[in-house]
Amino acid sequence: MHYQKSLPRLPVPKLEDTIKRYLAAQRPLLDDDQFSTTEKLARDFENGVGKQLHKELVAQDKQNKHTSYISAPWFDMYLSARDSVVLNFNPFMSFNPDPKTEYNDQLVRATNMVASAVRFMKTLRAGLLEPEVFHLNPAKSNTDGFKKLIRWVPSSLSWYGAFMVNAYPLDMSQYFRLFNATRIPKQEKDELFTDPKGRHLLVMRGGNMYVFDVVDRDGNLVKPAEIQAHLKHIMSDPTPAAAHPLGLLTSENRDTWAGLREKLLAAGNGEVLGLVDSALFCLCLDDESMKDHIHVSHNMLHGDGTNRWYDKSFSIIMAKCGNAAINFEHSWGDGVAVLRFQNEVFKDSTENPLVNPGSQPAAVDSAAAVRRLQFNLDAELENGVTKAKENFHAAVSKLTIDAMQFMKGGKEQLKKKKLSPDAIAQLAFQMGFLRQYGQTVATYESCSTAAFRHGRTETIRPATIHTQRCAQAFVQQPGKHSVEQLIGMLSECSKYHGQLTKEAAMAQGFDRHLFAMKYMANSKGQALHSLYQDPAYAAINHNILSTSTLTSPAVNLGGFAPVVPDGFGVGYGIHDEWIGCNVSSYPERNVHEFLQCVHKSLDDIFSVLEGRPLT
Repeated sequence: MHYQKSLPRLPVPKLEDTIKRYLAAQRPLLDDDQFSTTEKLARDFENGVGKQLHKELVAQDKQNKHTSYISAPWFDMYLSARDSVVLNFNPFMSFNPDPKTEYNDQLVRATNMVASAVRFMKTLRAGLLEPEVFHLNPAKSNTDGFKKLIRWVPSSLSWYGAFMVNAYPLDMSQYFRLFNATRIPKQEKDELFTDPKGRHLLVMRGGNMYVFDVVDRDGNLVKPAEIQAHLKHIMSDPTPAAAHPLGLLTSENRDTWAGLREKLLAAGNGEVLGLVDSALFCLCLDDESMKDHIHVSHNMLHGDGTNRWYDKSFSIIMAKCGNAAINFEHSWGDGVAVLRFQNEVFKDSTENPLVNPGSQPAAVDSAAAVRRLQFNLDAELENGVTKAKENFHAAVSKLTIDAMQFMKGGKEQLKKKKLSPDAIAQLAFQMGFLRQYGQTVATYESCSTAAFRHGRTETIRPATIHTQRCAQAFVQQPGKHSVEQLIGMLSECSKYHGQLTKEAAMAQGFDRHLFAMKYMANSKGQALHSLYQDPAYAAINHNILSTSTLTSPAVNLGGFAPVVPDGFGVGYGIHDEWIGCNVSSYPERNVHEFLQCVHKSLDDIFSVLEGRPLT
């Protein structure tokens, strides 16, 4: 928390900038008549109602200097959503395998990961976890010398010290909700619950739930050999798979689940539910081995619903083959905190494993230490589980996932050509969609605003007049332009995307600002301005291409479902020599064809960069 006090506040953009950016993002999505209507509405908003809302937002922000203008509305947006968290909100990120093959045994790896997770939690709570910093010049700032120096700069000034060496400390306010935390279903709006006193781990296997302490009374990690013994005891428990696996309820519509939870409490299950909610985190031990990437994606994103508690802040899912992933609930935090945790756990469990394949589990009485949770269920609750199972299967059976690896080039080649790798990947999605469906559609790329106090995310809008022009040239007029002209277009797309990315990271997008003003009008009971009633506003927020990227030495692949029924959920990673995409869709779209079109687009782009004309 060394930098937390001096982190800059999330700026509220100028209203005229927001309107200008909004209209620029709308331009490629609308024909001339539609655009002229949208432009009139936006100008009217800017000179009237918007001016007033913006003024009120700025005034309210000035009175709440401890936080950011987006924090409360964003929590509210997530927690008020009534859709199931499965597919609609929870994403997954899978771990790379342990480089030492024999350590990928389910029991060994689960033990090591649990131990590393507890070590991370203890480091975090002792105030010893190194602050998360984005280094623009790591040779200068990511050094022992700089760290020794900055230690002596008081918290109220430390941010400026980092800023001087081109390093941006990131907000750490979400981290306390990583552990002992759960989303509790309530009618109309859920609540986030945290109980740092919990010392136990929640383990699920075969839909049964178990708890045992992984932290002792003095706050120390329980001996790894004991953790191993307890996990082994659970893995060899002969209890049949749960007939009515309660975890399924966490996949329900939130109001339905809130009602059933009240019934669970009324039936005398308060104490066991309390143990679930206050557990450090959830470890799901699956009895199935993973066949391939696609199997991993389906299993880690949703599974069969019986061996998950989707409301926990995060779960580590461990397949029989030692394939592991994190699935996390999204309302409490964004990918930044979870990724830091995942990176640290991967590094610690692979470099300093506390048990090895030859380790003997401790000779302890696991039967006494491990408690299998038992719930009183009446016919109504059993029926609720059955119904949840039907709804769950109806939802996930519609989801298709496919992956692609483009092996002809990646980050290195693009940087040599002075092109932004992210811009080129995003351009390939625009080209791919144009080739498949003949149109330009609303596209969302998430960007963290963690460089600010209580920042969350801002949207980058990758569909621009530049990508539209370039995609049309590549897809619809392949013979018409020279290699030089095409390279010029690629460069134009790259520059503009780079500018949008920089703006979003500095909280200078338009999405969050418009959202916050709309939220403000709603909370005051004011009628919404016609800008918000415009079909074009609805359309740009109906994100057919929802995209998110990350690369990390710990992560093998990540994924999420589309955010709209006729959309794609595009997870992608740009590596030094190759580009990978993991994409999901519902029946209204064809994901296999989309990936073929994206692959063809990347092929064309790299051909042109090598000086070959399009044929």
